[in-house]
Amino acid sequence: MQINAGTITNIVGPLGLHMEINECFITTAGEDWVRIENCNVHMNVKRRLQRTVIRGNEGDDLLDEGAESAIYTITGNMDMEKYKEVLRIFRTDQPFFHDPFEDRQMKALFSSIDYDSATGDYEFVLMEDAEQDEIMS
Repeated sequence: MQINAGTITNIVGPLGLHMEINECFITTAGEDWVRIENCNVHMNVKRRLQRTVIRGNEGDDLLDEGAESAIYTITGNMDMEKYKEVLRIFRTDQPFFHDPFEDRQMKALFSSIDYDSATGDYEFVLMEDAEQDEIMS
């Protein structure tokens, strides 16, 4: 991995191209990847836990179920044409997202999509789909 002027430049994205750290890729099955430039990706990962509280005794038991749930918040600025491409993905089929942190493609679900046409600012919230049966390359 090569670092150049604060930007990691040697990540290979889903198109087989070198991927900038501020790029995102999203698609649906059978479609071309849509490149979103100048985006910021915030990743929040939580583990699924089971808690058993024993009344009358001290403490409780925590069981790590081993499952993780990732939520990706993607923000930035884009023109209306690019937003329409993302909106088409939002309204059609199961989206796939390229995780820039782990460099992998995954099924995802749009939790929300927000766009301001006056400024071009957007926020997309994607949730990782737990099923990994259909990984796209």
